Amino acid sequence: MKIPLEDSFADIVGKAQRGLKLSDDALAAEAGVPAAALAAVKDGTFDPATLSALAPVLGLNVEALVALGAGTYQPAEVAVRGLESFNTPFEDMTVNSHLVWVEATKEAAAFDTGADASPMLEFLRQHGLTLKYLFLTHTHGDHILELDRLVEKTGAHAFVGSREPSLAGAEAFEAGKTFPLGSLSIKTRLTWGHAHGGITYVIAGLEKPLAVVGDAVFAGSMGGGAVSYADALRTNREEILTLPNDTVLAPGHGPLTTVAEQKKSNPFLAS
Repeated sequence: MKIPLEDSFADIVGKAQRGLKLSDDALAAEAGVPAAALAAVKDGTFDPATLSALAPVLGLNVEALVALGAGTYQPAEVAVRGLESFNTPFEDMTVNSHLVWVEATKEAAAFDTGADASPMLEFLRQHGLTLKYLFLTHTHGDHILELDRLVEKTGAHAFVGSREPSLAGAEAFEAGKTFPLGSLSIKTRLTWGHAHGGITYVIAGLEKPLAVVGDAVFAGSMGGGAVSYADALRTNREEILTLPNDTVLAPGHGPLTTVAEQKKSNPFLAS
């Protein structure tokens, strides 16, 4: 199943505006656009001229924002042997969970639970995999909904970043810790701002470098900076965009992407 982009151009404008704490009047005045034009864009009307005026005020890349609005940006299809992703419905959206494994030992690690763990549990059964770890990127409800069920059904050891609220059934760890999984190495980086203690898991040993980024970065967007917009942007740039360009990014919502693609095509992150 092809997963659509998580955010529209209107979503991106709204996230940046909220992150910068700009009122509609202040944003329209600083961008030099009529209030009605701003309202139309926020309501989903694609207007390249208005978007081009708003983008610099919001710290967004003009070309990337307009391309997303025009539909000319579509993430390239990405696949990694040893990675399976699951996309399950949650309220009015969908949410991802991810699974990596070592073929030689059949040991596996899951990242987030999704809203329904049934597809992951069935995949584990069909492929004879043993879930050793369950890693949580953060503790928002759509990412942990099936924690108890996954642990009960598999006996996996669950982990969560220490800066997140304490969570029954998951052991807290400090960012920077490395977890071995057979021939794989899972390193942890703090990517916070969307959540207090968001963690990006950088996995080495598959055919391609992989980072499970939760809601830190989406293809063409990022999670809202509800805790700290400035730190969400900063840690995305420092901890994710500094990874090798061919690193595959597995986000909490939307399709897989790569570091190189987001450097070019993400309105929040493109230079």
